[in-house]
Amino acid sequence: MTDTSETVDPHQSGDSAPGMKKSGLTSLLDSGEDFEMLDEEEFDDEPPPLEDAGGGDGIDPDQSKRKETDGPSDSDPQQPADEWLDVLGNGLLKKKVLHAGAGRDSWPQKGQNVKIHLKTCLMDGTPVEELPELWFTLGDGDVIQALDLTVQLMEMGETALIHTDGKYAYGARGNLDPEIPSMAELSLEVKLLEATDAPDLELMPPPQKITLATSKRERGNVHYQRGDYAFAVNSYGIALQITESSSKVDISPEEENQLMDVKVKCFNNMAASQLKLDHHDAALKSCVSALAHEPENVKALFRMGKVLALQGEYSEAIQTLRKALKLEPSNKTIHAELSKLVKKHSEQRGAEQAMYKKMLGNPSSSSSTHKHQAKSTWGFSWKWLFGATAVAIGGVALSVVIAARN
Repeated sequence: MTDTSETVDPHQSGDSAPGMKKSGLTSLLDSGEDFEMLDEEEFDDEPPPLEDAGGGDGIDPDQSKRKETDGPSDSDPQQPADEWLDVLGNGLLKKKVLHAGAGRDSWPQKGQNVKIHLKTCLMDGTPVEELPELWFTLGDGDVIQALDLTVQLMEMGETALIHTDGKYAYGARGNLDPEIPSMAELSLEVKLLEATDAPDLELMPPPQKITLATSKRERGNVHYQRGDYAFAVNSYGIALQITESSSKVDISPEEENQLMDVKVKCFNNMAASQLKLDHHDAALKSCVSALAHEPENVKALFRMGKVLALQGEYSEAIQTLRKALKLEPSNKTIHAELSKLVKKHSEQRGAEQAMYKKMLGNPSSSSSTHKHQAKSTWGFSWKWLFGATAVAIGGVALSVVIAARN
């Protein structure tokens, strides 16, 4: 498996591919929903959903969703130059204008591709990195929250200083490249260089569409590894919308297969994230969608079995896991999960049988009582019949004797 925390720079996931046109594109955070999965050495470059990826960066998904989706409005206060603006009202993300830009009317819009010059330092002034040209799609979660939220409040050509708590930067897990400690507060110097409308997906050449969808999926992997499962669902959802968009340009069968591969990976990863959020119904739908395209996808079958087990559908879960095991007989993880589930199902059936016996009484005792009663009744009937016959015979004999005498 490719370690996306190292190979996918959270700052640059939008750098290698053009953005996408956002008309009609809605955030999937509201439908956000994961879990545990097979050893990821056996899998593509998905997140590691077999084991818990950790507790995340302490971000409240609902709060984060509001911050991500609530862009600047006409009611936002104008920021005076040389004064700090408390962006979220909690003192954890602040912005100060160093050099004013072209005015408030030049603010970029969510969904646009923006280019910035970024200098990153620790709060003690230690330099971390400098990126002369960083491209990303505003509002898509391609970069850390501190940038996604504050660049929306910048004028074209403006240079701003941003101070952010680790919560809106790299969180508890920090970062490897560039190296940033856990929960480190950062000082970011940002200059907004350009903002352009994203190209129309229908007119985008297939190779670019594949690259863009892959970059969004990889960004979702970064969110997953940080424990930001709602944001991971959002990124996977955006990638899915790219793969499912219609095309007005020619696309080869090979390119269609590549898009389908990205699509199935997104469904699988989305199911993993949804299970982490305990959104079992949504996770089941994601597994069903993956299997609709690849009926023998082992990862989707495994996750589907886990979801069904969590929903109490043990028989279906066992059947699904047996199908996965048939496809990969040597997979120890599936073996272990199936054995655990069969044992649990057996215990549940035993408990149910005991409960039914308690509700209906002891069937064997009741049956024995009925047999005893039937036997007693039968014995009594024979005795009564024998006595009645004897009386009748005696009566006939007496009549014969009296007749003979007469």
